[in-house]
Amino acid sequence: MSSAGESADPPFERLAILGLGLLGGSVALAARERGLARTIVGAGRRRGPLDLALERGIVDEAGSVESVSPGADLVIVATPVSSMAGVLREVAADFAPNAIVTDVGSVKGPVVETLPGLLPPGMSFVGSHPMAGSHLKGVENARADLFEGACCVVTPLAETDPAATARIARFWGALGSFVLERSPDEHDLQAAWISHAPHALAFAFAHALGVAPHDAGQMVGSGFRDFTRIARSDGELWGDILCANRKALAAPLEAFGRSLSELARVIEEGDLEKIERFLMSARDGLSGMEPGGADVQPEPGGKNPVEKD
Repeated sequence: MSSAGESADPPFERLAILGLGLLGGSVALAARERGLARTIVGAGRRRGPLDLALERGIVDEAGSVESVSPGADLVIVATPVSSMAGVLREVAADFAPNAIVTDVGSVKGPVVETLPGLLPPGMSFVGSHPMAGSHLKGVENARADLFEGACCVVTPLAETDPAATARIARFWGALGSFVLERSPDEHDLQAAWISHAPHALAFAFAHALGVAPHDAGQMVGSGFRDFTRIARSDGELWGDILCANRKALAAPLEAFGRSLSELARVIEEGDLEKIERFLMSARDGLSGMEPGGADVQPEPGGKNPVEKD
C-alpha cells in the first residue's frame, strides 16, 4: 500500500512505530499524509487495535515488534518509558544498518542512559518528546493534525551524530511541530515544571474530590472541566512518567506547596488586598511562560528551524 501523500522520493523507506497508541498512531497518520516514508508499519500488544489501524489505513503492516522491525530505517519507540529498553533490546539488530531511532517519551534521562547503548554500530539514537497529546488514548483517537503547532523537543547527546539529529528535527518539523533542542537534563527539569507538575496537581485535586459535598457535581461548569481535563489522562501512562521524573518534580511540587500555603493563609486572614496581590502576581507569572516557540513556528512546506538554548 502506498501513502496517499507519498512523495516520489520520501526521506525514509520504512518507518516502524513500536507502540501503536494515540501518539504512535498520530505519527503514522501525519507521516502518511505528508509522504515521509514509503512504508509505515506499527507494532502493539493487542490484535484489536492493530486490526483497526490496518482497516483505517493508518499503517501498511501491523503486528509484533519482531515482525515489523526488519529493515526499518526510522524507528519510533512509542511505548511507556519503563518498557522502551526491553522492546528495543529484542529487535534492534533487525533494523536497517543505518537506522535512526527516536522515541516519544515524556522523560529523557532514563531513555538516553539506556537506549543508545542497545543499538548496533552504525545506527543512531536521537531522543524526542513531542509536546502533544490528549486525555484520550488508543489508536482509535489518532489524528493526523495532532502535532501541528506543537512543540517537539529533541535531546541529542554530545556524541550523537549531528546529521541524525538534523533528520529527526526535519521529521518533526514536517509533521507541523516547532522544534527545540535541549540536553536531556534540561528537558526533564523544564518538562517537570510545564507538563508533569500540572498533571500531578490536577490528579491530586481530582483525588481530593472524594471528600467534596455530595451534590457539588451538579454545579460543574467550564472552569472545573478546563482544570480537571488532564486528570482524566491514562493513569498507567502518567504513573510511569511521574515516577521516571521524580527527582526533577521535587522542585515544582515544593514550590506549589509553598504557594498554596501562602494563598490559604491570606484567604484565611480575609485580607482582600493581599489576595488580589497574590492573584495578580500569579497572572504575571503566567505571562512570563508564554511559549518560547512563538517565534520558531514551522514554515510552509514543513521546513523547520531548531531553536537551541
